[in-house]
Amino acid sequence: MSTVVRLPVTHALAVPNFRRYLLGQLVSNIGTWMQRAAQDLLVLHTTGNSGSAVGIVTALQFLPQTLLGLTGGVLADRYPKRRTLLLTQSAMAAQSLLLGLLTVTGAVNLPSLYALAFALGTATAVDSPARNAYICELVSHEHTAGAVSLNAAQFNVARAVGPALAGLTVAAFGTGPVFLLNAASYLAVLYGLVTIRTDTPDAPVRARPGPTRAREALRHIATTPELLLPISLIAFVGTFGLNFQVTVSLVAVTVFHTGAAAFGCLSAAYALGGLLGAIYWAHHGKPPTARRLISTTIGFGALEAAQGLLPGYGSFLVLLFVTGCAAVTVTTTANALIQLHADPRLRGRVLSVYFLVLLGGTPVGAPLVGLVSDALGARFTLVLGGVVSLITALVLSVTARGQRDRSPGRRRRPAPAAKGAAACAAPEHLTLTTCRSCRGVQARPGRPRGALRGWPSRCRRGRGAD
Repeated sequence: MSTVVRLPVTHALAVPNFRRYLLGQLVSNIGTWMQRAAQDLLVLHTTGNSGSAVGIVTALQFLPQTLLGLTGGVLADRYPKRRTLLLTQSAMAAQSLLLGLLTVTGAVNLPSLYALAFALGTATAVDSPARNAYICELVSHEHTAGAVSLNAAQFNVARAVGPALAGLTVAAFGTGPVFLLNAASYLAVLYGLVTIRTDTPDAPVRARPGPTRAREALRHIATTPELLLPISLIAFVGTFGLNFQVTVSLVAVTVFHTGAAAFGCLSAAYALGGLLGAIYWAHHGKPPTARRLISTTIGFGALEAAQGLLPGYGSFLVLLFVTGCAAVTVTTTANALIQLHADPRLRGRVLSVYFLVLLGGTPVGAPLVGLVSDALGARFTLVLGGVVSLITALVLSVTARGQRDRSPGRRRRPAPAAKGAAACAAPEHLTLTTCRSCRGVQARPGRPRGALRGWPSRCRRGRGAD
């Protein structure tokens, strides 16, 4: 039986390479979240508060994840991940710089926003599998869970700080400077990647990969329940439940009729809740489990559905904080389960499938959210996403429990009878023997003296246990 070693999450920070990588990602993600918030506000301003336009821009940004997600995983397993990240991060910096220049000069329009959103999504589709799989190359296996939690924590720090800074910057200077600041923030992650040392004792040795095909990852997921459950759950939650980048802006503008600063506060509340959840589970000490994933998803679905029924801005802000905590717990637990149970040779491709279902469903979910908002109101989009997430978690919980009950290891074995009593209770034409593997009693036809001839000393169940 394997022993789980529990180490403080701060042990991962003792690895210099991981520390450089984490700090660079933090600065870059703050700029990325600033751009996301400013982009939604720019689309609403350009189109006259059209929820459908925001949904289309978001869908175009995540559509390449659906089209190229598996290709990104193949590239992550085939080529050095640091080289891949240098290329993708540079491409995203160029996209932000171009968007900022177009906005500052007044040349930006809706078609250009569509095109640049698709370009950013293309780079992200290749970047995401390599960026997350690279964590396991920077730390040892026993530090992987802590490193994943720290990565989730920095992501939520950026999500808390970024939209708030974006709201203040947009209110003071407009949306153009936000995009230019995001372009500059990529210098931090590029510097961190360049300065990662490969000659240190903690630097991992990169194994030579074999043939890299996407179907190998799909087969691995289908035959590994620890991977199939979180990926199946995230497929529905990511498509219908995790569309807050669209729903929060719609609720802020169309329901509460607030400005950029109030929208930034809502985004910051959601991100601060996520930060609290990431820090709590990082210091929790226990490894991630499927039971935790199911229970937190049920709680997340109930909170999101209740979010759409709240009448005032203050109560919406408070519950959004709690909902963010639950949402990040769901995604962090699913990510950690996949990182720990995936075959290292297939980790990039397995993570590409995870991000395919997490982000690749957004081209379906985001336009649906926009259409539902235009037809029934922004509140109903939250209720719909929460109900779908809740039902999915309950169905998968029942399915997983049924599979465990039907597995051979869950069947009750008959208690072995006493040796003397068993022999006395046997009819004359039967001989009772005891399996040496499972210690179960079995009846053999024939005479007692010759019954053991030709019969194995282990029963069918005992041979299967070996």
